[in-house]
Amino acid sequence: MTLARLRLGYADPPYVNCAHLYRGQPDYAGEVDHAALIRHLEEAYDGWVLHAAATPASIATLASLVEATGARWMAWVKGFVAFKRNVPVAYAWEPVIIKAARRPVVSPRLVMRDWIQESITLRWGLTGAKPEAVCHWAFEILGARPDDELDDLYPGTGAVTRAWESWRRKFVLPQLSLSPPKHRPDDPPLDLLIPEDFCWG
Repeated sequence: MTLARLRLGYADPPYVNCAHLYRGQPDYAGEVDHAALIRHLEEAYDGWVLHAAATPASIATLASLVEATGARWMAWVKGFVAFKRNVPVAYAWEPVIIKAARRPVVSPRLVMRDWIQESITLRWGLTGAKPEAVCHWAFEILGARPDDELDDLYPGTGAVTRAWESWRRKFVLPQLSLSPPKHRPDDPPLDLLIPEDFCWG
């Protein structure tokens, strides 16, 4: 069976009420219209990832939009975070909303959970850049395959694209054979076989 190549969208936009943090970036466009963004993800892609903040405003804005898509809320738990002055609690998790393109595959690469613990990136040069391990985990939950097409909608530092390339290098894709399977003496005559009996690869 040949698995279709799918289109995947990865969105790590400025979070709700946080666009001002990126005012100095050349592609700054103010607050993100998350309703339009989720609509685009639904219309353009077979599966998608959306990073978000764990603030009340963010969750209130996104909850009803996400509910209609069937996507699931996951969590990135940060093992190391920077404490802020006069803030006694370290707010150390973020939602990662994922609509799987396929059923995720259980493999030795990763223990499948709806959360991952990974420390924040340091010295990436842009607030909110995602660690490679978080991206790899999201690709796995997404049900991605290395021959799929991934669009990084908010490229920023390019961390997501680099993570996609490093994740793809974990795989060796099978080479398709153009020859029919070998016919053994005890097999039924080839003219009795239906197409589903041939397993290419």
